Amino acid sequence: MTDALKRLSEEGVAIWLDDLSRKRITSGNLTELIDQQHVVGVTTNPTIFQKAISSGDGYDQQLSDLAARKVTVEEAIRMITTADVRDATDILRPVFDATDGQDGRVSIEVDPRLAHNTKATVAEAKQLAWLVDRPNTLIKIPATKAGLPAITEVIGLGISVNVTLIFSLERYREVMDAYLAGLEKAKERGLDLSLIHSVASFFVSRVDTEIDKRLNALGTDEAKALRGKAAVANARLAYQAYEEVFSTARWSTLESAGANKQRPLWASTGVKDPAYKPTLYVDDLVAPNTVNTMPEATLQATEEHGEITGNTISGTYVQARADLDAIEKLGIAYDDVVQVLEDEGVEKFEASWTDLLDSTEAELQRLAPSEG
Repeated sequence: MTDALKRLSEEGVAIWLDDLSRKRITSGNLTELIDQQHVVGVTTNPTIFQKAISSGDGYDQQLSDLAARKVTVEEAIRMITTADVRDATDILRPVFDATDGQDGRVSIEVDPRLAHNTKATVAEAKQLAWLVDRPNTLIKIPATKAGLPAITEVIGLGISVNVTLIFSLERYREVMDAYLAGLEKAKERGLDLSLIHSVASFFVSRVDTEIDKRLNALGTDEAKALRGKAAVANARLAYQAYEEVFSTARWSTLESAGANKQRPLWASTGVKDPAYKPTLYVDDLVAPNTVNTMPEATLQATEEHGEITGNTISGTYVQARADLDAIEKLGIAYDDVVQVLEDEGVEKFEASWTDLLDSTEAELQRLAPSEG
Protein backbone atom coordinates (compact mmCIF):
# COMPACT_ATOMS: atom_id res chain seq x y z
CA MET A 1 0.00 0.00 0.00
CA THR A 2 1.37 3.41 -0.90
CA ASP A 3 0.95 6.43 1.32
CA ALA A 4 0.11 8.91 -1.48
CA LEU A 5 -2.62 6.76 -3.03
CA LYS A 6 -3.94 5.85 0.41
CA ARG A 7 -4.08 9.52 1.43
CA LEU A 8 -5.80 10.41 -1.83
CA SER A 9 -8.48 7.81 -1.14
CA GLU A 10 -8.87 9.01 2.44
CA GLU A 11 -9.49 12.54 1.16
CA GLY A 12 -12.55 11.25 -0.70
CA VAL A 13 -11.02 10.87 -4.17
CA ALA A 14 -11.94 7.58 -5.86
CA ILE A 15 -9.02 6.28 -7.95
CA TRP A 16 -10.14 4.78 -11.24
CA LEU A 17 -7.84 3.32 -13.89
CA ASP A 18 -8.22 4.84 -17.34
CA ASP A 19 -7.36 1.67 -19.23
CA LEU A 20 -8.54 -1.87 -19.88
CA SER A 21 -7.36 -4.83 -21.93
CA ARG A 22 -7.92 -8.58 -21.87
CA LYS A 23 -4.30 -9.10 -20.84
CA ARG A 24 -4.80 -6.79 -17.86
CA ILE A 25 -7.80 -8.92 -16.87
CA THR A 26 -6.38 -12.41 -17.45
CA SER A 27 -2.92 -11.72 -16.02
CA GLY A 28 -4.32 -10.66 -12.66
CA ASN A 29 -2.95 -7.14 -13.10
CA LEU A 30 -6.34 -5.46 -12.55
CA THR A 31 -6.88 -7.46 -9.38
CA GLU A 32 -3.41 -6.44 -8.22
CA LEU A 33 -4.11 -2.76 -8.81
CA ILE A 34 -7.33 -3.05 -6.81
CA ASP A 35 -5.61 -4.88 -3.95
CA GLN A 36 -2.41 -2.84 -3.80
CA GLN A 37 -2.99 0.60 -5.34
CA HIS A 38 -6.47 1.60 -4.21
CA VAL A 39 -7.99 1.35 -7.70
CA VAL A 40 -11.78 1.19 -7.30
CA GLY A 41 -13.02 1.63 -10.88
CA VAL A 42 -12.13 1.48 -14.56
CA THR A 43 -12.90 3.74 -17.52
CA THR A 44 -12.60 2.85 -21.19
CA ASN A 45 -12.98 4.67 -24.49
CA PRO A 46 -12.59 3.82 -28.18
CA THR A 47 -8.88 4.70 -28.13
CA ILE A 48 -8.21 2.31 -25.25
CA PHE A 49 -10.00 -0.57 -26.98
CA GLN A 50 -8.31 0.14 -30.30
CA LYS A 51 -4.88 -0.13 -28.65
CA ALA A 52 -5.85 -3.27 -26.73
CA ILE A 53 -7.29 -5.20 -29.66
CA SER A 54 -4.56 -4.24 -32.12
CA SER A 55 -1.70 -5.38 -29.86
CA GLY A 56 -0.93 -8.95 -28.84
CA ASP A 57 -2.92 -12.12 -29.43
CA GLY A 58 -5.24 -12.01 -26.44
CA TYR A 59 -8.29 -11.68 -28.64
CA ASP A 60 -7.42 -14.31 -31.26
CA GLN A 61 -9.69 -17.07 -29.98
CA GLN A 62 -12.75 -14.86 -29.75
CA LEU A 63 -11.98 -13.23 -33.09
CA SER A 64 -11.59 -16.67 -34.66
CA ASP A 65 -15.00 -17.72 -33.33
CA LEU A 66 -16.59 -14.49 -34.54
CA ALA A 67 -14.99 -14.94 -37.96
CA ALA A 68 -16.40 -18.45 -38.17
CA ARG A 69 -19.86 -17.05 -37.49
CA LYS A 70 -19.30 -14.38 -40.17
CA VAL A 71 -20.49 -11.59 -37.92
CA THR A 72 -20.19 -7.97 -39.00
CA VAL A 73 -17.21 -6.00 -37.77
CA GLU A 74 -19.52 -3.79 -35.66
CA GLU A 75 -20.99 -6.85 -33.95
CA ALA A 76 -17.51 -8.27 -33.39
CA ILE A 77 -16.38 -5.08 -31.67
CA ARG A 78 -19.46 -5.06 -29.46
CA MET A 79 -18.92 -8.70 -28.45
CA ILE A 80 -15.23 -8.12 -27.69
CA THR A 81 -15.55 -4.87 -25.76
CA THR A 82 -18.59 -5.91 -23.74
CA ALA A 83 -16.84 -9.18 -22.82
CA ASP A 84 -13.88 -7.23 -21.40
CA VAL A 85 -16.16 -4.83 -19.53
CA ARG A 86 -18.25 -7.71 -18.14
CA ASP A 87 -15.14 -9.51 -16.87
CA ALA A 88 -13.79 -6.30 -15.33
CA THR A 89 -17.10 -5.58 -13.58
CA ASP A 90 -16.99 -9.08 -12.09
CA ILE A 91 -13.49 -8.44 -10.74
CA LEU A 92 -14.64 -5.12 -9.27
CA ARG A 93 -17.91 -6.50 -7.86
CA PRO A 94 -16.58 -6.75 -4.25
CA VAL A 95 -15.71 -3.04 -4.37
CA PHE A 96 -19.17 -2.27 -5.77
CA ASP A 97 -20.81 -4.20 -2.94
CA ALA A 98 -18.58 -2.68 -0.24
CA THR A 99 -19.32 0.90 -1.38
CA ASP A 100 -23.07 0.43 -1.89
CA GLY A 101 -22.67 0.87 -5.62
CA GLN A 102 -20.70 4.10 -5.61
CA ASP A 103 -17.46 2.57 -6.86
CA GLY A 104 -16.44 -0.76 -8.36
CA ARG A 105 -17.71 0.45 -11.72
CA VAL A 106 -16.53 0.02 -15.32
CA SER A 107 -17.47 2.46 -18.09
CA ILE A 108 -18.16 1.62 -21.73
CA GLU A 109 -18.84 4.26 -24.35
CA VAL A 110 -21.56 4.48 -26.96
CA ASP A 111 -20.36 4.49 -30.57
CA PRO A 112 -18.82 8.00 -30.93
CA ARG A 113 -20.29 8.29 -34.42
CA LEU A 114 -23.65 8.73 -32.68
CA ALA A 115 -22.49 11.75 -30.64
CA HIS A 116 -24.82 14.13 -32.47
CA ASN A 117 -27.82 11.78 -32.67
CA THR A 118 -29.95 11.70 -29.52
CA LYS A 119 -32.27 8.84 -30.44
CA ALA A 120 -29.45 6.57 -31.62
CA THR A 121 -27.40 7.33 -28.49
CA VAL A 122 -30.30 6.28 -26.25
CA ALA A 123 -30.80 3.09 -28.25
CA GLU A 124 -27.10 2.27 -28.10
CA ALA A 125 -26.95 2.93 -24.34
CA LYS A 126 -29.86 0.53 -23.76
CA GLN A 127 -28.19 -2.10 -25.92
CA LEU A 128 -24.83 -1.81 -24.14
CA ALA A 129 -26.46 -2.02 -20.71
CA TRP A 130 -28.29 -5.17 -21.85
CA LEU A 131 -25.18 -6.74 -23.39
CA VAL A 132 -22.92 -6.22 -20.36
CA ASP A 133 -25.75 -7.07 -17.98
CA ARG A 134 -23.99 -6.03 -14.78
CA PRO A 135 -25.27 -3.52 -12.21
CA ASN A 136 -21.80 -1.94 -11.86
CA THR A 137 -21.60 -0.77 -15.47
CA LEU A 138 -21.62 2.90 -16.47
CA ILE A 139 -22.64 3.81 -20.02
CA LYS A 140 -20.55 6.69 -21.35
CA ILE A 141 -22.47 9.37 -23.23
CA PRO A 142 -20.67 12.45 -24.62
CA ALA A 143 -21.79 15.86 -23.37
CA THR A 144 -22.66 17.19 -26.81
CA LYS A 145 -25.87 19.17 -27.34
CA ALA A 146 -27.49 15.99 -28.67
CA GLY A 147 -26.08 14.05 -25.74
CA LEU A 148 -27.86 16.12 -23.09
CA PRO A 149 -31.43 14.86 -23.76
CA ALA A 150 -29.98 11.36 -24.19
CA ILE A 151 -28.51 11.57 -20.68
CA THR A 152 -31.91 12.54 -19.28
CA GLU A 153 -33.69 9.71 -21.09
CA VAL A 154 -31.12 7.03 -20.18
CA ILE A 155 -30.99 8.05 -16.50
CA GLY A 156 -34.80 8.12 -16.57
CA LEU A 157 -34.73 4.46 -17.61
CA GLY A 158 -32.64 3.59 -14.55
CA ILE A 159 -29.35 3.12 -16.44
CA SER A 160 -26.28 4.57 -14.73
CA VAL A 161 -24.26 6.98 -16.86
CA ASN A 162 -20.75 8.37 -17.15
CA VAL A 163 -21.08 11.69 -18.99
CA THR A 164 -17.88 12.24 -20.96
CA LEU A 165 -16.11 14.98 -22.91
CA ILE A 166 -17.08 17.91 -20.67
CA PHE A 167 -14.84 20.95 -21.11
CA SER A 168 -16.91 24.04 -20.33
CA LEU A 169 -18.49 25.22 -17.10
CA GLU A 170 -21.72 26.11 -18.87
CA ARG A 171 -21.98 22.66 -20.44
CA TYR A 172 -21.20 21.06 -17.09
CA ARG A 173 -24.17 22.86 -15.53
CA GLU A 174 -26.32 21.60 -18.42
CA VAL A 175 -25.07 18.07 -17.71
CA MET A 176 -26.04 18.29 -14.04
CA ASP A 177 -29.45 19.64 -15.07
CA ALA A 178 -29.87 16.71 -17.49
CA TYR A 179 -29.00 14.29 -14.69
CA LEU A 180 -31.52 15.80 -12.29
CA ALA A 181 -34.18 15.79 -15.01
CA GLY A 182 -33.42 12.11 -15.60
CA LEU A 183 -33.80 11.34 -11.91
CA GLU A 184 -37.13 13.14 -11.91
CA LYS A 185 -38.26 10.96 -14.83
CA ALA A 186 -37.08 7.83 -13.03
CA LYS A 187 -38.96 8.89 -9.91
CA GLU A 188 -42.16 9.41 -11.93
CA ARG A 189 -41.71 5.89 -13.31
CA GLY A 190 -41.45 4.48 -9.81
CA LEU A 191 -37.81 3.39 -10.15
CA ASP A 192 -35.49 3.02 -7.15
CA LEU A 193 -33.32 6.16 -7.34
CA SER A 194 -30.74 4.70 -4.95
CA LEU A 195 -29.69 2.24 -7.68
CA ILE A 196 -28.94 4.98 -10.24
CA HIS A 197 -25.42 6.43 -10.25
CA SER A 198 -23.59 8.90 -12.44
CA VAL A 199 -20.27 10.67 -12.82
CA ALA A 200 -19.54 13.74 -14.93
CA SER A 201 -16.17 13.46 -16.67
CA PHE A 202 -14.65 16.93 -16.73
CA PHE A 203 -11.56 16.91 -18.96
CA VAL A 204 -8.47 18.57 -17.57
CA SER A 205 -5.11 18.36 -19.39
CA ARG A 206 -6.46 19.14 -22.85
CA VAL A 207 -7.57 22.57 -21.58
CA ASP A 208 -3.97 23.47 -20.75
CA THR A 209 -2.74 22.03 -24.04
CA GLU A 210 -5.05 24.27 -26.08
CA ILE A 211 -4.73 27.42 -23.96
CA ASP A 212 -0.96 27.07 -23.49
CA LYS A 213 -0.62 26.84 -27.28
CA ARG A 214 -2.44 30.16 -27.59
CA LEU A 215 -0.45 31.73 -24.74
CA ASN A 216 2.81 30.64 -26.39
CA ALA A 217 1.68 32.26 -29.63
CA LEU A 218 1.26 35.57 -27.79
CA GLY A 219 4.75 35.18 -26.36
CA THR A 220 4.54 37.98 -23.77
CA ASP A 221 5.78 37.62 -20.18
CA GLU A 222 2.21 38.06 -19.01
CA ALA A 223 1.06 35.23 -21.27
CA LYS A 224 3.90 32.93 -20.22
CA ALA A 225 3.06 33.49 -16.55
CA LEU A 226 -0.40 32.02 -17.12
CA ARG A 227 0.80 28.76 -18.70
CA GLY A 228 -0.40 25.66 -16.88
CA LYS A 229 -3.05 27.48 -14.85
CA ALA A 230 -6.19 27.20 -16.98
CA ALA A 231 -6.97 23.50 -16.59
CA VAL A 232 -6.80 23.40 -12.80
CA ALA A 233 -8.72 26.69 -12.53
CA ASN A 234 -11.42 25.38 -14.85
CA ALA A 235 -11.79 22.13 -12.89
CA ARG A 236 -11.88 23.92 -9.55
CA LEU A 237 -14.69 26.18 -10.77
CA ALA A 238 -16.49 23.05 -11.97
CA TYR A 239 -16.36 21.73 -8.41
CA GLN A 240 -17.81 25.04 -7.20
CA ALA A 241 -20.70 24.55 -9.67
CA TYR A 242 -21.15 20.99 -8.36
CA GLU A 243 -21.38 22.27 -4.78
CA GLU A 244 -23.97 24.84 -5.83
CA VAL A 245 -26.21 22.50 -7.82
CA PHE A 246 -26.18 19.75 -5.23
CA SER A 247 -27.25 22.11 -2.46
CA THR A 248 -30.46 23.32 -4.17
CA ALA A 249 -34.03 22.60 -3.12
CA ARG A 250 -34.49 20.66 -6.35
CA TRP A 251 -31.69 18.33 -5.38
CA SER A 252 -32.89 17.99 -1.79
CA THR A 253 -36.23 16.65 -3.03
CA LEU A 254 -34.47 13.98 -5.08
CA GLU A 255 -31.99 13.17 -2.32
CA SER A 256 -34.85 12.57 0.11
CA ALA A 257 -36.19 10.05 -2.43
CA GLY A 258 -32.88 8.16 -2.29
CA ALA A 259 -30.97 9.76 -5.19
CA ASN A 260 -27.17 9.82 -5.40
CA LYS A 261 -25.11 12.89 -6.26
CA GLN A 262 -23.48 12.90 -9.68
CA ARG A 263 -19.81 12.98 -8.75
CA PRO A 264 -17.32 15.14 -10.68
CA LEU A 265 -14.72 12.94 -12.38
CA TRP A 266 -11.37 14.41 -13.40
CA ALA A 267 -10.54 12.90 -16.79
CA SER A 268 -7.51 13.36 -19.04
CA THR A 269 -5.29 13.70 -15.98
CA GLY A 270 -2.02 12.64 -17.59
CA VAL A 271 0.09 15.74 -18.21
CA LYS A 272 0.83 16.48 -21.86
CA ASP A 273 3.64 18.99 -21.22
CA PRO A 274 6.81 17.41 -19.75
CA ALA A 275 7.59 20.75 -18.10
CA TYR A 276 4.76 20.10 -15.63
CA LYS A 277 5.02 17.69 -12.71
CA PRO A 278 3.41 14.38 -13.69
CA THR A 279 1.00 14.52 -10.75
CA LEU A 280 -0.21 18.11 -11.36
CA TYR A 281 -3.80 17.12 -12.14
CA VAL A 282 -3.96 14.80 -9.16
CA ASP A 283 -2.29 16.86 -6.41
CA ASP A 284 -4.14 20.08 -7.30
CA LEU A 285 -7.62 18.54 -7.64
CA VAL A 286 -8.23 16.87 -4.30
CA ALA A 287 -11.73 17.25 -2.85
CA PRO A 288 -14.37 15.00 -1.30
CA ASN A 289 -16.76 12.97 -3.46
CA THR A 290 -14.69 13.18 -6.63
CA VAL A 291 -13.17 10.62 -8.97
CA ASN A 292 -9.76 10.84 -10.64
CA THR A 293 -9.41 8.43 -13.56
CA MET A 294 -5.72 7.98 -14.33
CA PRO A 295 -3.68 6.35 -17.05
CA GLU A 296 -1.34 3.82 -15.46
CA ALA A 297 1.65 6.16 -15.86
CA THR A 298 -0.13 8.81 -13.79
CA LEU A 299 -1.15 6.22 -11.21
CA GLN A 300 2.48 5.14 -10.82
CA ALA A 301 3.69 8.74 -10.72
CA THR A 302 1.21 9.50 -7.95
CA GLU A 303 2.37 6.45 -6.05
CA GLU A 304 6.00 7.58 -6.29
CA HIS A 305 5.79 11.38 -6.27
CA GLY A 306 2.26 12.41 -5.30
CA GLU A 307 1.99 15.27 -2.81
CA ILE A 308 -1.41 14.80 -1.20
CA THR A 309 -1.81 17.61 1.33
CA GLY A 310 -5.54 17.59 1.90
CA ASN A 311 -8.31 19.41 0.08
CA THR A 312 -6.70 21.55 -2.65
CA ILE A 313 -9.95 22.88 -4.15
CA SER A 314 -11.82 24.45 -1.25
CA GLY A 315 -11.05 28.16 -0.93
CA THR A 316 -9.51 28.48 -4.41
CA TYR A 317 -12.49 29.76 -6.38
CA VAL A 318 -11.60 33.48 -6.38
CA GLN A 319 -8.08 32.77 -7.67
CA ALA A 320 -9.38 30.26 -10.21
CA ARG A 321 -11.81 32.81 -11.63
CA ALA A 322 -9.04 35.44 -11.68
CA ASP A 323 -6.77 33.10 -13.67
CA LEU A 324 -9.42 32.42 -16.32
CA ASP A 325 -10.33 36.11 -16.48
CA ALA A 326 -6.67 37.04 -17.00
CA ILE A 327 -6.44 34.61 -19.92
CA GLU A 328 -9.64 36.02 -21.41
CA LYS A 329 -8.27 39.56 -21.15
CA LEU A 330 -5.33 38.54 -23.31
CA GLY A 331 -7.78 37.84 -26.13
CA ILE A 332 -8.06 34.07 -25.66
CA ALA A 333 -11.79 33.35 -25.81
CA TYR A 334 -12.86 30.69 -23.33
CA ASP A 335 -15.99 29.80 -25.29
CA ASP A 336 -13.96 29.20 -28.43
CA VAL A 337 -11.41 27.07 -26.60
CA VAL A 338 -13.98 24.72 -25.06
CA GLN A 339 -15.89 24.36 -28.34
CA VAL A 340 -12.70 23.49 -30.19
CA LEU A 341 -11.88 20.91 -27.51
CA GLU A 342 -15.34 19.32 -27.64
CA ASP A 343 -15.24 19.10 -31.45
CA GLU A 344 -11.72 17.64 -31.37
CA GLY A 345 -12.69 15.18 -28.62
CA VAL A 346 -15.53 13.75 -30.69
CA GLU A 347 -13.34 13.67 -33.82
CA LYS A 348 -10.53 11.85 -31.99
CA PHE A 349 -12.86 9.17 -30.65
CA GLU A 350 -14.46 8.79 -34.09
CA ALA A 351 -10.99 8.37 -35.61
CA SER A 352 -10.09 5.74 -32.98
CA TRP A 353 -13.38 3.96 -33.69
CA THR A 354 -12.57 3.93 -37.39
CA ASP A 355 -9.11 2.51 -36.63
CA LEU A 356 -10.77 -0.07 -34.40
CA LEU A 357 -13.15 -1.05 -37.21
CA ASP A 358 -10.28 -1.35 -39.68
CA SER A 359 -7.96 -3.38 -37.45
CA THR A 360 -10.78 -5.67 -36.29
CA GLU A 361 -11.88 -6.24 -39.90
CA ALA A 362 -8.31 -7.21 -40.79
CA GLU A 363 -8.14 -9.64 -37.86
CA LEU A 364 -11.47 -11.23 -38.79
CA GLN A 365 -10.20 -11.79 -42.33
CA ARG A 366 -6.89 -13.20 -41.08
CA LEU A 367 -8.60 -15.65 -38.76
CA ALA A 368 -11.49 -16.59 -41.02
CA PRO A 369 -11.69 -20.36 -41.64
CA SER A 370 -11.03 -21.57 -45.16
CA GLU A 371 -14.13 -22.56 -47.10
CA GLY A 372 -14.95 -26.22 -47.53
